[in-house]
Amino acid sequence: MADQQALDEVVEFTSGLIRIDTTNHGGGDCQERPAAEYAAARLAEAGLEPTLLERTKGRTNVVARLEGTDPSADALLVHGHLDVVPAQAEDWSVHPFSGEIRDGVVWGRGAVDMKNMDAMILAVVRQWAREGVRPRRDLVIAFTADEEASAEDGSGFLADRHPELFEGCTEGISESGAFTFHDGTGRELYPLAAGERGTGWLKLTARGRAGHGSKVNRENAVTRLAAAITRIGAYEWPPRLTPTVRAALTELAALYGIEPELDHLNDVDGLLDKLGPAAKLVEATVRNSANPTMLNAGYKVNVIPGEAVAYVDGRYLHGHEDEFRATLDQLTGPDVEWEFHHHEVALQAPLDSPTYAKMRAAVEEFAPEGHVVPYCMSGGTDAKQFSRLGITGYGFTPLKLPEGYDYQAMFHGVDERVPVEALHFGVRVLDRFLRSA
Repeated sequence: MADQQALDEVVEFTSGLIRIDTTNHGGGDCQERPAAEYAAARLAEAGLEPTLLERTKGRTNVVARLEGTDPSADALLVHGHLDVVPAQAEDWSVHPFSGEIRDGVVWGRGAVDMKNMDAMILAVVRQWAREGVRPRRDLVIAFTADEEASAEDGSGFLADRHPELFEGCTEGISESGAFTFHDGTGRELYPLAAGERGTGWLKLTARGRAGHGSKVNRENAVTRLAAAITRIGAYEWPPRLTPTVRAALTELAALYGIEPELDHLNDVDGLLDKLGPAAKLVEATVRNSANPTMLNAGYKVNVIPGEAVAYVDGRYLHGHEDEFRATLDQLTGPDVEWEFHHHEVALQAPLDSPTYAKMRAAVEEFAPEGHVVPYCMSGGTDAKQFSRLGITGYGFTPLKLPEGYDYQAMFHGVDERVPVEALHFGVRVLDRFLRSA
């Protein structure tokens, strides 16, 4: 059981990490090193020997290994990222990098995504050092740079250039799972992530004949691009069920006393309608998606440009990348080329593993009134890069959240914050799971 010092430290460390501005604008200008040094110092105080690694100056990662009692057991990777997305101070109720603790809540960018988990890891490891606790299996602890962009300076760099640090790791845990979801009927659901959609950020390029804006032009690059973007935005992707999403729908249907009706994929949307608010947990992961997000064309109003470019945020389900590619070929048509601007795999983790069962048991011990359900993340995490090393990733950042707290809105949102009690719950559950893992 987490002691009082661990409960105090998780709040202190969450606030302390928030106060270190690690904004990642995506152009390579982020400096994670101060946060990496902060985390490394806390680990060193607990007797670990953290290693700091950089591909680019200032883009620092921390890796440490805590040896377990069973040298024959597979190792477990426990990881969190140190960078955060930008925040405009004028939009916030408090300064986004103040780490202010007010009315039992820690405020600031990274409070949920994901300096809270970084702090939980530090608090648990330090408590174990005080108590002389060692896990059964080796724990490899990693705090990464650059997760909020390409991960090229973070988990991608670690997986490609320093695989020896993760020797023996077969599974990993990180963000976005084991949080409270209130369904509006009094039930508390705890989604445990066992999968992620793949990332397919696309660059579309239309080429045509440049010319005067007053002349007839049937080869207008802007028109060609606009037509392709319109087709992509209007396209209705058909339902597809991965094992994790099928299990989630089946368990949710049983919880609400609904016949699953999953024999035909056309029944999926009807089932979602019956699930009410709980459908939010799965509705973004029952199909591929492609959302146009950026446009760039032209340089003067009376000049038809010879080229127009757009970007699309595409996501695809595990096992359905080929369908995603083929559909984009059709939607873009013969006049528009597309390529991957950023591309990462979709993930699928087993639900019948001992690790998943132990995560579930840890949540149920401290939230016996809750209902743990499988979950697939619509976006992506560093687990994608670590999967190159054969590491199966789960989303496990436990938080007990009050009703009315919009967890999903905290990710990249204004006034990001986390209740102190949620952090305490997270430390207790993480400690319980890692002791049993």
